[in-house]
Amino acid sequence: MTNLQLTRPIAFIDIETTGLNSQQDRIVEICIIKVHPDGAEEMLNSVINPNMPIPIESTQIHGITDAEVKGKPTFEEFSPKIIDFINDCDLGGFGIKFDLSFLESEFKRMGIDYSREGKRILDVQHIYYKLEPRDLNAAHLKYCGKPLENAHRAHIDAKATIDILESQLKQHDTLPRDISSLYKFCNPKDPTWIDENGKLAWFEGKAILNFGNKYKGKTLEFVSKNDSSYLYWIMSTDFSAEVKEIVNNAIKGEFPKPSESKNSV
Repeated sequence: MTNLQLTRPIAFIDIETTGLNSQQDRIVEICIIKVHPDGAEEMLNSVINPNMPIPIESTQIHGITDAEVKGKPTFEEFSPKIIDFINDCDLGGFGIKFDLSFLESEFKRMGIDYSREGKRILDVQHIYYKLEPRDLNAAHLKYCGKPLENAHRAHIDAKATIDILESQLKQHDTLPRDISSLYKFCNPKDPTWIDENGKLAWFEGKAILNFGNKYKGKTLEFVSKNDSSYLYWIMSTDFSAEVKEIVNNAIKGEFPKPSESKNSV
């Protein structure tokens, strides 16, 4: 790397996982490339044994199988190398929020209080989005071949949206042609989610809170017994009706079971 001026090393991180839920899923591969101020690069790379089966859906994405992770180090075994390697580094990645959420969850399970404090986070995805606009004007130019005139008038923007969708469907044969399938394409859902937005999720057959810092990863039953006021707070805020119904039942001591949810795994 010759065009970026560094005052200290920056470590570019990418991970592969068993799924999308950092509270339930595990890392199966990690690669960190450390770039030094003089341009020299070092790489730390390993397949990781997650100590759990890798879902076929995940293997189809990254190609890593149960057989491949057998005999490989667990995250706990490999973590000292990670901590040492990224010490005193800034951090970079593409959509790095995902990678860091998994790293922090893995460290937390080990009782290690890993913090990003003092590290500058560089997300190359954000740079891409800033340099390549993703607004209606940009989409109209890309798919309809001409600038959008009189943008920000409601009837112009609504018609442009229809024209863009029609062009997308013409140009991309792999896009679904029905609303239900197209909705699923636009809104992929983690199969562990209980509600539409993933505020609640399944973990080892129990419903857990999947948001915030205070009780993320804790079961509804735990929160109900130890801090019911938190559940009343959820009921008073703008969570979905679906979440509020489940939480209201939890307040009454009734907790969901995976067999009751169409999103259970």
